[in-house]
Amino acid sequence: MRKPLIAGNWKLNLLQADAEALARQVKAACDTDAVEVIVCPTYTALAAVRQALEGSRIGLVAQDLYWEASGAFTGEVSAPMLVDAGCRYVIVGHSERRQHFGETDETVQRKAKAALAAGLTPILCVGEVLAQRDANQTVGVVGAQLEGAFGGWTGADAQRVVIAYEPVWAIGTGRNATPEQAQEVHAFIRQWLAKRFGAPVGEAVRIQYGGSVNAGNAASLLQQPDVDGALVGGASLKADAFATIVKAAVDAKAAMR
Repeated sequence: MRKPLIAGNWKLNLLQADAEALARQVKAACDTDAVEVIVCPTYTALAAVRQALEGSRIGLVAQDLYWEASGAFTGEVSAPMLVDAGCRYVIVGHSERRQHFGETDETVQRKAKAALAAGLTPILCVGEVLAQRDANQTVGVVGAQLEGAFGGWTGADAQRVVIAYEPVWAIGTGRNATPEQAQEVHAFIRQWLAKRFGAPVGEAVRIQYGGSVNAGNAASLLQQPDVDGALVGGASLKADAFATIVKAAVDAKAAMR
């Protein structure tokens, strides 16, 4: 059984003291072995959060990276630097990076490969905007993003990636995909992986849902057979709400046994 992965993406929020305080609250409420829990603070808060999480099973995650290991790239942070900071995972190709900072499928692929080469697990994001959803283009858009990101990969590398399906129209809008809509796209992603890399890879890769996940809707989403966790935005900034989502994942896993 795939172990659910619940990630709290704190985005551009929290100074060091506040990030450390939230990390301590999450540590107290969400340190479980039943599911995997990770948090994604800003670069400047990584050290403080790492210290706050010491002695727990909760993992540290970066929100982005650059594909070169070093060099004349002012303002960038590399995969080896993130490993040195204590990160286990890194988010790659988040819709906000694509929308605001020009991320493309090509740059997503380069970043994901750099993460793997350094020993990080990339959380590779895919998803459609509202116009594409309304035009029934979701499968085509997500398939093209997967094709661009995984072109030339081996099955061994693909199996080391986490995929996050984030319908862009459901991020920060209060709307979210229904459990059935989420399951439909997650099943497509799994089938795509199986067709490209073989059934064992398709079955092994964890696919998270991200898009206005909150304490109220998490349980119904996480009960879907191909939803292996959640990439949580705003709700992860409140320890009690995040803990409710983690508990929903624990309960969903227990129900599937």
